[in-house]
Amino acid sequence: MENNLCLKTVNNLCQCTFFVPAYQRGYRWTEQEVSDLLNDIDDFRPREIPNSDEKTWYCLQPLVVKKRLSDGYELIDGQQRLTTVYLILFYLNQDFVENKRDLLFEIDYETRKGTKDFLKKPQELNDTNIDFYYISRAYKTIEDWFEKKDQDFDKGAFRSKIKFNTRFIWYETSELDTIPVFSRLNIGKISLTNSELIKALFLNSSNYGKEDSDRIRQRQFEIAAEWDTIENGLQDDRLWYFLSDVQKQDNRIELIFDLMSGEQKADSYATFRFFNNRMQKHDQENLNLNWKEVKDHYQRFDEWFKKREWYHKIGFVLYVKILSISDLYENSYSMSKNAFSDYLDNAIKTYYKKTCLTELQYGDSKTKSVLLLYNIITMLKNDKDRSYFPFDAFKVERWDIEHIASLKDAIPERTERKQWLNDVKPYVDINVPGGKNILKNIDSCDIYDDTEFERLFEQVNDHFNYKIINQETGVIEDINGISNLTLLDSFTNRSYKNAVFPIKRKTIIERDKSGGFVPLCTKNTFLKYFSDYPPKISFWTEDDRQKYEDDLSMVLNQYMEVE
Repeated sequence: MENNLCLKTVNNLCQCTFFVPAYQRGYRWTEQEVSDLLNDIDDFRPREIPNSDEKTWYCLQPLVVKKRLSDGYELIDGQQRLTTVYLILFYLNQDFVENKRDLLFEIDYETRKGTKDFLKKPQELNDTNIDFYYISRAYKTIEDWFEKKDQDFDKGAFRSKIKFNTRFIWYETSELDTIPVFSRLNIGKISLTNSELIKALFLNSSNYGKEDSDRIRQRQFEIAAEWDTIENGLQDDRLWYFLSDVQKQDNRIELIFDLMSGEQKADSYATFRFFNNRMQKHDQENLNLNWKEVKDHYQRFDEWFKKREWYHKIGFVLYVKILSISDLYENSYSMSKNAFSDYLDNAIKTYYKKTCLTELQYGDSKTKSVLLLYNIITMLKNDKDRSYFPFDAFKVERWDIEHIASLKDAIPERTERKQWLNDVKPYVDINVPGGKNILKNIDSCDIYDDTEFERLFEQVNDHFNYKIINQETGVIEDINGISNLTLLDSFTNRSYKNAVFPIKRKTIIERDKSGGFVPLCTKNTFLKYFSDYPPKISFWTEDDRQKYEDDLSMVLNQYMEVE
């Protein structure tokens, strides 16, 4: 027997008997969880499904069961929700005389003797054991919820909705030992995911029509192997973070299923419901068409990934959210390769249509994306460079904007001041006016005297920024402008906060030497690749700043105004 996956209405379960094994905990739902379920069902509005006799339904999380040899089902997962649904039905039954009441499913327990009988009178408050206490509290919550409804509330409509328009995902396993199944589902209380449920749909023999068993097994093996190939491919962080911002460790194939469903997610299992509806024909042609579409998505992603220009520009527009994967997928099918490349460029140009590069400031919404684009286009302009921008490092390490010349408003804490002074001392230039005096002050400074240290801190910053300070005003002009900004990861940024230019430069060189990712243009800036030689290594000068701005303008002029 194979695993069986289907949807069952609550009404379908009323002939069933469920057995809760000893390895499960007792009923523990609180008032909040019970009320949430009632509200969700109440808020749901069934609507007609076009070209069918059915209405939409509210989808409950999976019931994982195994057929027992004697009778009924062993309930592996879903006990809390199933028990709550039983209590709601029990409450609704009280509106009828006994012989007119609905037959309800039964729940028996291996170790909590008496619970089966107690469920026949849950309205009696009982705290003789912890299970009875939670069950009676849940029932009281249900009573209170209905009693608070106004006179316009239609209890009959609610009863119909929960019985006929509420469905459980029914997952019947064939595994002999159910404890490992329970453990897999309950490590960190992880439920069955959409992708796991969809995989069961693709491998269910009932979806293969009237094929003979050998051909069914062969096709199941093929799909399972192709599934693993796709999942393993998406497990490559370079591919995954090129496509997605989500830090997801498993079931990454779900990205494709979400794209194919393309609908607003009314509940956490909306994607599964989409595929369940698609595969109602139960024939192999329909199954193969759906699986081909899954593979087509992955093959298209792989094509984008391997074409270096597309990789960089698609990765950029997805990160900035200029275009969606769905937009890209549709257009990459309908356009020639050259037209698709133009489509990407035009999307970027349109996004920056009203953006002037030299007017961008530290706090502007587009500054970070412009610096990212600068790095990406710089890499693409070098015909000999075959490297790929690592979107995985960029996204996971949380890269952000950093000032090149240091700011005066980030004074070190007292515990950091001694180290800060020791770090800057070797770079003080005695040939610069005031340099010798700064060295003396560093040696004599009382780091616990805030006034004295702040005065020295300002002197040190002015020393290293003297080449860009306006001598009349004593301030750095436009310190938040684009020509004083670059990209840096949050870890490196934190490791040298309050640092002057030479310390920043040293930190970035050390990170680069150790194999850490430093964006090409950030490295070029701090290593002074744009500057005249011999460069003034310890100082960020006005000439450095102008040369950097010139390079920004040259690289980005095809995408935005530069003046």
